[in-house]
Amino acid sequence: MSAAEVMETLKQAAASAGGFVELRYHAKTSRGVVVEKGKVESSSSRSVAGLGVRVLENGAWGFASTGSSEPADVKRAIESARAAARSGASLRSEAVADLPEVKLATGDFSQPGVDEIEQRSLEEKVGMARKLEETVRSSSSSVSSATCGYSEIFEEKAIVTTDGAAASFRLVRPELRLQAVAERNGEMSTGFEAIGTTGGWECLFRHGDGEYFASKAARTAVDLLSAGHPQGGRASVILAPSIVGLLVHEAIGHTVEADFVQAGSVAAGKLGQRVASDLVTLCDSGASELEDGAGGTIPVDDEGVLAGRTVIIRDGILESYLHNRESAARYGVAPTGNARAWEYANEPLIRMRNTYLEPGQTSLEEMIASTSHGYLLDGPRNGQADATGEFMFGVQEAREIKDGKLGALVKGVTVTGIAFDVLSTVDSVSDSFRWDLGSGYCGKGQPAKVDAGGPYIRCKALLGGEQ
Repeated sequence: MSAAEVMETLKQAAASAGGFVELRYHAKTSRGVVVEKGKVESSSSRSVAGLGVRVLENGAWGFASTGSSEPADVKRAIESARAAARSGASLRSEAVADLPEVKLATGDFSQPGVDEIEQRSLEEKVGMARKLEETVRSSSSSVSSATCGYSEIFEEKAIVTTDGAAASFRLVRPELRLQAVAERNGEMSTGFEAIGTTGGWECLFRHGDGEYFASKAARTAVDLLSAGHPQGGRASVILAPSIVGLLVHEAIGHTVEADFVQAGSVAAGKLGQRVASDLVTLCDSGASELEDGAGGTIPVDDEGVLAGRTVIIRDGILESYLHNRESAARYGVAPTGNARAWEYANEPLIRMRNTYLEPGQTSLEEMIASTSHGYLLDGPRNGQADATGEFMFGVQEAREIKDGKLGALVKGVTVTGIAFDVLSTVDSVSDSFRWDLGSGYCGKGQPAKVDAGGPYIRCKALLGGEQ
């Protein structure tokens, strides 16, 4: 059953429900294949569909879910959620305030690319994965193993609330991951490339075809075998969009999610204060701003709020947190469209969508030329951040800059700092822009598809390396 067909059932149920009720139909199909050594090592296919129901009563939320969209089952789920709200009301230390009025979404908001991905056969997708794995493996005699994974997520939603939301949409998120392992004289190194988008085939490969990314993964693995190590310590660094994206998502984005703010994150109490250089403007958007295909794109959030653009930091000043309807009521502001649930049986949480720094006016070439000594960092490998904004990220590719020129590749690089402190040192922002974390999943009790990116930025940070 399509979301459009379910919509009428949800509207009828909402009309007769009484009080505040939120109904969310969500169908999701995930498929994936992994190829190693020329063989399909794993393949998967999973489909799930059902209805999530929330009721706000007596100052408390109640939640229930059902795998059926039949009217009788929808009614039973509403009553179960209502009973849960009544039971929970006495346990809350503070009642949920009345939800703020907001323009709620109505109509269909389907995204492009669904038919394009559906029309390509499974055989074609598996064949691509086989071919790209072979490309990686055969790129160099030093490459000892290779992996290629392709996956896709199809989603369809219908969201109806008793106060006016009645929206539906379809979208698809294809992803490609490539890994090469190189060996020489007992040394091993790894090259990794991953791309993901919300959109069709052409959108997925908008920055290069599969062969380009396969060759890049292999080349990185081989080049790292002979790379040296950086000198550790505080350094001038130029962060590529991939590192910028990781920084603004992990070390800043989470600290401005209103539920984390309420729990005491570093951003608490800082609205209206300077937290970054005046060259820094940071946003989070449900739309794919500046470039098509951002992997966290949603047109409508899971409370029926239009998922627009929120300016978090404007010209270095902290301007907004990220809100659902409940936290917006607490802070006396409009909701920002950041309520998201992974599947129908999950309750919506405050989550990022596409988080990014806005580009500036300097070219990357000018930034490099005006750097006497530093490093150009690209390709996040791993990392962690906490509620204080302190972070540590591994870097796949780092090149030393000497006298305004790119020098040798170095490896084993980590970059650390406190996010707001690092952003306060930004003295140059490139005029280019790229989404670069579309294959990523954010974890916060449940997964979420997100994206992040931005321009190149030059700043100061602490590098891990040889002393």
